[in-house]
Amino acid sequence: MHKNIDKKLVFGKMPLRPEESNKATFGRILNIAGSLNYIGAAYLSSIAALKAGAGYLTLACPDEIVNAIASLAPEITYKRLKSKNGAISSDNDLGDLSKYNVLEIGCGITNTEETRDFVFNLLTKRSSMHNVVLDADGINILASKKEVISLKNTVITPHPKELSRLLGVDTDEIMANREKYARITSQTYECITVLKGHNSIVTNGSKVFVNCSGSSALAKAGSGDVLTGIIAGLLAQKLSPFDSAIIGTYLHGLSGDIASVDLTKYCVMATDIIDYLPFAIKQIILEE
Repeated sequence: MHKNIDKKLVFGKMPLRPEESNKATFGRILNIAGSLNYIGAAYLSSIAALKAGAGYLTLACPDEIVNAIASLAPEITYKRLKSKNGAISSDNDLGDLSKYNVLEIGCGITNTEETRDFVFNLLTKRSSMHNVVLDADGINILASKKEVISLKNTVITPHPKELSRLLGVDTDEIMANREKYARITSQTYECITVLKGHNSIVTNGSKVFVNCSGSSALAKAGSGDVLTGIIAGLLAQKLSPFDSAIIGTYLHGLSGDIASVDLTKYCVMATDIIDYLPFAIKQIILEE
């Protein structure tokens, strides 16, 4: 059995915003994202997290793409990483991670041997104090290592093909039994799973929710990066991983729904999802 994620379920459940606050009150995120061929993924996943309410975000990305992103997003701070062939190399030190309460990993990083070593080392050695959102090539890297590790306090956001690689199960089989394999993933890796697609599945391994927002308007490159950022932004504000996944998935779909009214389902871009996020948030925080 599952429950539907709809407006009634998420109404009024956004994190509180006390007036006596500063940027640290609303969390600090370290976003490990981007490569020379996927600069946009780093930008989208960072800005979406800030737009969702996070107080502070540092983007850890290859040095050669920093200036391009900084020209678009003065709100972001940066940790310049060494790279090889445009992707994060293995010989990087992220320094003291204790000031961050959320790690956002995987958007546009690619899946090179050096990046695999860097990311897998981070996943296995991260502190339990960190909540994590793992997406895209972060999931592919986990699959390529063929080693099951605990991902407690982590939300993973695979599409069916990425989940196929992770579980070693045919994509058609996953599509035919989406709730089953999302649940298996959460049980195996001790994580929260958001299996993306029409009526995305969100589960902690026992409870299963099916998202009722969203449409084909979201079927655009970069949409998944925005989802990752929204969930990370909610996590930074101290919502639980499960609640962040549920509310973030609903907000992401609702933003696309509202945008498509103005722009049509054909014309909604990933940046539009971010631009319409405030209108989606209003719908679940304002009294009717």
